[in-house]
Amino acid sequence: MPFALHLLALAVFAQGTSEFMLSGLGPDIAHDLGVSIPAAGALTSAFAIGMIVGAPLTAVLAVRWPRRPALFGFLLVFALVHVVGALTSSFPVLLGTRVVAALANAGFLAVALATAVSMVAPDAKGRATSILLGGTTLACVAGVPGGALLGQLLGWRAAFWAVALICVPAMIAVLRSVPAESGSGARGDVRAEVRALRGPRLLAVLLLGALVNAATFCTFTYLAPVATEVTGIDAARVPALLALFGLGSFAGVSAAGRLSDTYPTRVLVLGGAALLLGWVVFAFAAGNVAATLVLAFVQGALSFAVGSTLIAQALYAASGAPTLAGGLATAALNVGAALGPWAGGLAIGGGLGYRGVPGVSALLVALAFVVTCVARVVRRRVGGGATDEAVVGG
Repeated sequence: MPFALHLLALAVFAQGTSEFMLSGLGPDIAHDLGVSIPAAGALTSAFAIGMIVGAPLTAVLAVRWPRRPALFGFLLVFALVHVVGALTSSFPVLLGTRVVAALANAGFLAVALATAVSMVAPDAKGRATSILLGGTTLACVAGVPGGALLGQLLGWRAAFWAVALICVPAMIAVLRSVPAESGSGARGDVRAEVRALRGPRLLAVLLLGALVNAATFCTFTYLAPVATEVTGIDAARVPALLALFGLGSFAGVSAAGRLSDTYPTRVLVLGGAALLLGWVVFAFAAGNVAATLVLAFVQGALSFAVGSTLIAQALYAASGAPTLAGGLATAALNVGAALGPWAGGLAIGGGLGYRGVPGVSALLVALAFVVTCVARVVRRRVGGGATDEAVVGG
């Protein structure tokens, strides 16, 4: 794999850290800026909304731009808004920086996915995708706990400064290591990419990605209260549990990178079945400490193995529109990241308690299997059976 892919993953690490670190910084931000904790929670929602809306929009804009300047520009904006966030004493300004950061993040990911697959062989999209997503999983393992520790020691602004500083070597790496024109060597045609997006297979893969990611974030969002209220784990050990989930995620992405190009259906069907079973077991065994620790790692691995494979399948399904496909995949995953916590919250508020959260994750994965079956039936009836090995293929 080209070394430039690992440098792009460094930028994804910085962006993933920024996206998730507010879960540990919210109370300090609320106290410092004089707002309520729920209001501070809107910073996370603003980022998610910016990612959902911004991913396809920035991808459309980026189609016409050379990829190296586009990557550098998105990353520069991302770093600058974190500098503004670290300096401001205004909550509305901080909220605005989260939206702009999300737009820049979405644009960067869309172009980075297109760049990554253009730098490898046509049958290595899964491995290239896994390297990029490895940056996100490492953010869960090291970036988010590190941001929380910085916030505790030096204040929440230090975490924003840290994200901005991490972007600097990533920007230098983009200028030095990413080819001036990756892929075709020419600026893209938006209408040509839009035409390449037509087809039910891509839509099905995006829907599956949203559902699997919803299942992941449904439980991950409430993993801390599940651990303390149901399992009985001491609150001081929760960061270690979250890091264990992150380590599993990294292991899953790494494994999928080696398998998803050659055996996508096996990864998705067998991995999806194991994922469904794991969430069911978690719903019943959440009161057991050993089971919770093991399942945190296993479910993290399975969730990201299946999720990264689905992103790769989206890029295969729309190989003629790599930038827009990357943008749509990014949007789909963030729809899931927003839907999952909402569904988990409904379960908690509906009387199921925290133990019901993994059960909701199981239902979301089961729904993904239903979508897969419906997609297969539709494709066969319209005579669109696929020849490649894909979960929604013929």
